[in-house]
Amino acid sequence: MTSYLEFEKPVAQLEERIKDLRNVDASDGVDVASEIARLETKSAELLASTYASLTPWQKTQVARHPARPHFRDYVEHAFEDFMPLGGDRYFGDDLAIMGGFARLNGRRVMLIGHEKGHDTQTRIRHNFGMGKPEGYRKAIRLMEMAGRFGLPVVTLVDTSGAFPGIEAEERGQAEAIARSTEACLALPVPMVAVIVGEGGSGGAVALASAERVLMLEHAVYSVISPEGCASILWRTSEKAPEAAQAMKVTAQHLKRLKVIDRIVKEPVGGAHRDPAKTALALGKALSEELDALADLPSETLIRTREERFLQLGG
Repeated sequence: MTSYLEFEKPVAQLEERIKDLRNVDASDGVDVASEIARLETKSAELLASTYASLTPWQKTQVARHPARPHFRDYVEHAFEDFMPLGGDRYFGDDLAIMGGFARLNGRRVMLIGHEKGHDTQTRIRHNFGMGKPEGYRKAIRLMEMAGRFGLPVVTLVDTSGAFPGIEAEERGQAEAIARSTEACLALPVPMVAVIVGEGGSGGAVALASAERVLMLEHAVYSVISPEGCASILWRTSEKAPEAAQAMKVTAQHLKRLKVIDRIVKEPVGGAHRDPAKTALALGKALSEELDALADLPSETLIRTREERFLQLGG
C-alpha cells in the first residue's frame, strides 16, 4: 500500500478513483477503460509537476518517507556478493551502521552505510539509523581493512544524526565520529559517498568525507534538522519549513554551493516508488565515479579529499 505525503493528496485522490474504476470494470463488466486511461495520464502529469517543484521542506519529507529504500535495498538491487562484517573489536556491533565486502558491476568494494529499517521491529533493531560509537568504530575498522586490501570504499549515508543517548556519550561518541572522519580523509584508496536519504550532522559527515560526494535527487544534507534549527532560532519546530528553506538542505542547493559533486536522478515521485530503478541508477553513477578515480595515486586522492573539504564555505 502506498503511503502518501501531505502534499501528495491530490495524486492520492486520483489514484483512489482509478482503483475504484478498476473494481467496477472487473466486477460489473462495465467498460471504463477510456476513463481509467484519462485519469492515469492526469495522475502521472500531476505527480511529475508536483515533484518538479518541491520546496526544501517537502524534499525533507520525501527523504524521510517510510518506504524510501535503505542500505539493504541498495545491497539487494545494485550490489552482488555482499559479505557483512560486524563488530568494532572494542565494545560490540551496531546495526545502525552496516558494512562489508561487495561487488559493484564486477568491481570489489568495501560497502558501508546507515540502515534505518523498514518496519517498527527493524527500525528499533537498527536504532532508526542513528549510529553509536561502536558503529563508527566499526566503519573505521572496515575502512582501514579496505586500505590494506586496496579496495575502493563506497558509503551510503542515511541518518538524522548520530545517536544522542547518554550511553553513546559515555562510550565516546564525539571522539568516534571525529576518528571516523579522520579515517575517511586518510584513506589511500578511492572513496565515493552518497547521501541517499537524510544526511544529518556529524553522524553523516563521519561517513561522507570522500573525494566525491553524490546525492539522490530528493535527499537532504545539513548540519542540523530543520526542526532543530527552528527550535533554536524561533523556539518552535513549527517554523521547520522556513528553516529548511534558509539552510539550503537540498541536493540542488548543495550542488550550486559545491558541497556535493553530482545529483543522481530518482524515478518520478521519489525513490520509494521504484527502489529497484533507483538502485540501478545509483549503481551506474557509482561505477562511473570509481572508474574516474581508479588510476589516481594515493597521494593525489588524499590531497584532493583534504583540499575539497578545506575549500567548503570559502
